[in-house]
Amino acid sequence: MPAKTPGDLWRSAVAADPARPFVTAYDAAGGRVELSFATFDNWVAKTANMIVDGLAAEPGAKIALALPVHWQGFVWLIASWTAGLNVIPATVATLGEDDPDIVVTGPDGMDAALASGAEEVVATSLHPLGAPLPTCPPSVLDYTVEVRGYGDRFVPGAPVDPDAAALSSYPGTYSGADLAARAEDRFAKSELTSTDRVAIITDESEALAVLGSDLSDLLCPVAGGLPLVLSHERDSARLQSQLRMERVTAYVGLEDRFFEIPSGIRHLP
Repeated sequence: MPAKTPGDLWRSAVAADPARPFVTAYDAAGGRVELSFATFDNWVAKTANMIVDGLAAEPGAKIALALPVHWQGFVWLIASWTAGLNVIPATVATLGEDDPDIVVTGPDGMDAALASGAEEVVATSLHPLGAPLPTCPPSVLDYTVEVRGYGDRFVPGAPVDPDAAALSSYPGTYSGADLAARAEDRFAKSELTSTDRVAIITDESEALAVLGSDLSDLLCPVAGGLPLVLSHERDSARLQSQLRMERVTAYVGLEDRFFEIPSGIRHLP
């Protein structure tokens, strides 16, 4: 059987039932937005087309994602892998350290992104509903303005090489096959089933690297085609209410926070 890539895991998850909710995201103010697998896949396809056609990125290009744990950050991860790019989970402070070809950042990272030496800089407002940036320098692409013009289907020019570098993070580089295999192995050992719903609970400012050196906190549920709940809630009572209302059965994150989790919701190792 050919080796899989993160993009393959995503396509299998979408195909199972596109109408299901994929990510339900809460912001720190308690705002809620829900995207189905089909809607999220539409963002992935548009973003992958933007990467290839708008940013002229070739397979293997290095893309630094200086984004927090946000649904748009998840879109950029999966779209980058779908297009065959090598993802660098970055912070504003580390931009430029790995000589990226493309940088994607939030509204507070534009100056650092422009100073990174990247050929292309993209910024997103990180607005829950995808609103444009309030202001955007001419040399920066406003993601949520630009991406709307790209196609709803992504057709790669050639299959993504599963052995090519797909993630450069501490402590090293992972191929797409490495990431997919590690995600599937973690899912198999997790005892999760199709009826589970996984919460990813982080601080609003935490970068994508908090999802693990292999990003399996995201890719493990994707490997099982499971819906996600993304929360940045800092109030214990409101967090418990969110988890109950969304019928969460398992969670990742919270290692440095001392909130009580409702009984019956287990932590994924």
